[in-house]
Amino acid sequence: MSEALAELGAKIRDARPQMVSGSSVAFGELTLTAAADAIPDLLDYLKTDPACRFSTLVDITAVDHPERPKRFDVVYHLLSMYKNHRIRIKVAVDEDEMVPSAIGVHASANWFEREVFDMFGIIFSGHPDLRRILTDYGFRGHPLRKDFPTTGYVEVRYDEEQKRVVYEPVKLVQEYRQFDFMSPWEGANYILPGDERGDKA
Repeated sequence: MSEALAELGAKIRDARPQMVSGSSVAFGELTLTAAADAIPDLLDYLKTDPACRFSTLVDITAVDHPERPKRFDVVYHLLSMYKNHRIRIKVAVDEDEMVPSAIGVHASANWFEREVFDMFGIIFSGHPDLRRILTDYGFRGHPLRKDFPTTGYVEVRYDEEQKRVVYEPVKLVQEYRQFDFMSPWEGANYILPGDERGDKA
């Protein structure tokens, strides 16, 4: 299987050398490294070429690497039900760089790209309706970036007096930060089942 995938990777690299800069096989999947501007054409080639036939776009996600100049990897997962192969395409992009939308090739990319935009802030050029999909319209920031605070910036609650939802800055009381690091069994004032046998010995 790995040998067949390696051969497929070499074939794709030879057929589209200007689009694919590298390939590797790991965990039974082929990974291609591609340029961002080549994504629609590469996806179209992988979908229509008889040796590939990756007709199903399974997912689009991203990985945040804040220490790198090109901070994000946009990752496409494709499936060929005809050949029983899976392929992963990685595209390294900068924080300000836009990625061409894949909707023209795979209609299912619509919500995937909206999710990546919402969670990471990556913009897909040519997307017909690029807006948040998982967070609220007034949400600040992008929750899956590694520099996003775990508490968020605001908290939401329903105000009974105003009869509406209210957004407030996050305030953590000091008690929230104090931990005694005791397990539920430490400091217990009762005998746990089986302890009485130890006393008799």
